[in-house]
Amino acid sequence: MSTTAVFAVEGMSCGHCERSVSAQLAAVPGVTDVLADAPTGRVTVSFEFGQALDEQRIRDAVDEAGFTLTGRI
Repeated sequence: MSTTAVFAVEGMSCGHCERSVSAQLAAVPGVTDVLADAPTGRVTVSFEFGQALDEQRIRDAVDEAGFTLTGRI
């Protein structure tokens, strides 16, 4: 079982952008699935149920991919 959170990410414009963000976020401990959608600028992150999501790690991973996390939706 998992819990999800949706984030707004600026700068994604194509499939390559989606894959880059997804790969960085997938490496965050506790993350079980990532769905990045460039047209909407949304990234849905699933993480292990009962585990607190470290939003700073999510922000850092998005930054590492070269994009900007603007907030949680």
